[in-house]
Amino acid sequence: MSHRIIRSLLEARLKAWADARTPALRIAYQNVAFTPNNDETYLRAFLIPAGTDSNDLAGAHRLFTGVFQVTIVTPTGNGPSGAETIADELAALYPLNDRLVRNGLTALIMTPVEPGPELTEDTSFVLPVSFQYRADTTT
Repeated sequence: MSHRIIRSLLEARLKAWADARTPALRIAYQNVAFTPNNDETYLRAFLIPAGTDSNDLAGAHRLFTGVFQVTIVTPTGNGPSGAETIADELAALYPLNDRLVRNGLTALIMTPVEPGPELTEDTSFVLPVSFQYRADTTT
């Protein structure tokens, strides 16, 4: 399934950037055990697929769309600027109209990275950022 390939493309780019960043950021992936450290800034990565479509009469075309969301989690009490700085870095990491390619599949970043509502959890300040993607294939 192509959402699996799209996830691997988007997460691989995120991981390479997060590992190279100073300080490095850990990532909590969907359905993978993760325990944050006290006062740690980290990321939560989510692929949110939308419906798969077909835009031809033969049924050979497949259109995969969805949203990739990265939630930035920072300790409370430090204000929003740390999370907002990371959000700006993520916007540069996933520029509008960028194409990521693997196994003959090209995933296109369809919208700019945009922040969602900032939230305060028990011990964390969170800022979700997301963008829409699209990939077209033929069978």
